[in-house]
Amino acid sequence: MENVLEKVKDKAQKWLDGAYDEQTKNEVKRMLDNPDATDLIDSFYKDLEFGTGGLRGIMGAGSNRMNRYTMGAATQGLANYINKEFAHLSEKKVVIGHDCRNNSRLFAETAAKIFAANGIIAFLFEDLRPTPEISFAIRNLSCQSGIIITASHNPKEYNGYKAYWNDGAQIIAPHDKNIIDEVKKISTVDKIKFDGDENLVKILGAEMDQLFIEAVKKITLNPEAIERQKDLKIVFSPIHGTTVKLVPDALKQFGFTNIINVPEQDVVSGVFPTVISPNPEEPEALKMAIEKAIATDAELVAASDPDGDRLGIAIRNDKNEFILVNGNQTALLLTWYMVSQWKERGLLTGKEFIVKTIVTSELLKSVAEKNSIECFDVYTGFKWIASIIRELEGSKKYICGGEESYGFLPGDYVRDKDAVGAICMIAEIAAWARDQGKTLYELLKDIYIEYGFSQERLISIVRKGKSGADEIKEMMYQLRNTPPVSLGGSAVNLVKDYSVLKAIHPINQTSSTIDLPEKSDVLQFFTEDGSKVSVRPSGTEPKIKFYFEVKTEMKSRDQFEAATKVAQAKIDQIVADLKLE
Repeated sequence: MENVLEKVKDKAQKWLDGAYDEQTKNEVKRMLDNPDATDLIDSFYKDLEFGTGGLRGIMGAGSNRMNRYTMGAATQGLANYINKEFAHLSEKKVVIGHDCRNNSRLFAETAAKIFAANGIIAFLFEDLRPTPEISFAIRNLSCQSGIIITASHNPKEYNGYKAYWNDGAQIIAPHDKNIIDEVKKISTVDKIKFDGDENLVKILGAEMDQLFIEAVKKITLNPEAIERQKDLKIVFSPIHGTTVKLVPDALKQFGFTNIINVPEQDVVSGVFPTVISPNPEEPEALKMAIEKAIATDAELVAASDPDGDRLGIAIRNDKNEFILVNGNQTALLLTWYMVSQWKERGLLTGKEFIVKTIVTSELLKSVAEKNSIECFDVYTGFKWIASIIRELEGSKKYICGGEESYGFLPGDYVRDKDAVGAICMIAEIAAWARDQGKTLYELLKDIYIEYGFSQERLISIVRKGKSGADEIKEMMYQLRNTPPVSLGGSAVNLVKDYSVLKAIHPINQTSSTIDLPEKSDVLQFFTEDGSKVSVRPSGTEPKIKFYFEVKTEMKSRDQFEAATKVAQAKIDQIVADLKLE
């Protein structure tokens, strides 16, 4: 500990002696003078790493914090790589956006000046904008790259930095590793060019919003049903974030006339005053919107996370109570509707496909296969869905893609998950269902009747520190080397080990290769009765995640609750078999 503290103090002293602003130096001095060295150690014991997803960290002074210097080093490294990779272009361009978080505007303006100082035109949005619009603008303006300052749904203390490439998708190999190498070369603050030509900074405003909304509107499949059901009451909450104007505007462009807001959550704020966590996966985050829906007799509740790329929805059940729809169910509703409408309208040519992540419900694949549509499985993270779209562009047609963690892209107008388009499409499904005399809840049941009932659960086991990391590593080792023979009373007939890209069939002792672009520390176990267990250590948190999916029969709507109980019991048994609780 003594040795760590001395190294930390030396590092902090370099910040005091270096070309940092006075406010930063004062904060560093305060930490150095504090007898309790906890903040000092946490702020300086390592460098905030620019990973394959960019930066994310607690805001404050220090090498392990999100500030204008750590963010500036990332921007300088990215600028250096853009100038190398696109040296043949006479003009290089990037788009810069930001969310509602504290310091987001400051970081975005700082990044714009750094790009400008490196001779790169920076299109900076005039104010906060959702992540998918940044992806759209990169493509619309034929830029080489782009960034958004956001920490997505993290707590208010955090901020982050996501980087995109010229197709509007988050960066993957080989560019991700190459950019990381360039960022690592920015060893001192003096290597960051902070002062650029302001003439190279161009402001983007409402004109891009309208282009984006027009692109979203093109995904509509049933404008006639919307016209007949345009008075559908929809409560929407941006949870203090970037979609406060765009989602209501987009819904109106679709034809909906009865959009109800939640005034307290329309307040743009980086402290997210009405929620513990600005995460649409959390029931608490939708509580105020549901209360508003009850008070106004609305039929649908929708919310997005602060950077507008993930959605949460709530619908009325057959007792007229609001229930939350999980990420797998949302993806299933969207996929089923888009596929069935493409088929009904004669849009299928045999070259269409959907994409899902490997931990997302297998029912999406069932929907695709029954309609002769190809389904691609990819790793967790929307950049992998975007990668498939890019690979097949021009030869096959993307319909939609989603992940269990509440992200979905209905159409290929951007290259990242989009809550704006997904919420509009969910509203259209609600209108179409009502046009058919159904509720969304009844529609979901009908899909289960046709494709089989599926129940999912996620268990995250937190193990902090080095000892925790070692324990997680040991858990993966044991599962890999002594895999379960059966789960929930059904034999394991397929094991997928993505660390070696092998699919193993234990019963007949055969194996095959998994066709994915790189290896990953993920295991999956499939059973004869259709159950699936996926296991992966988190890449950003000290936890290991277990994803469960089990299937059972459901032949009529009134069997829904019974099917749910059977499936929950089966998951409980699998959890016990794995000795997780």
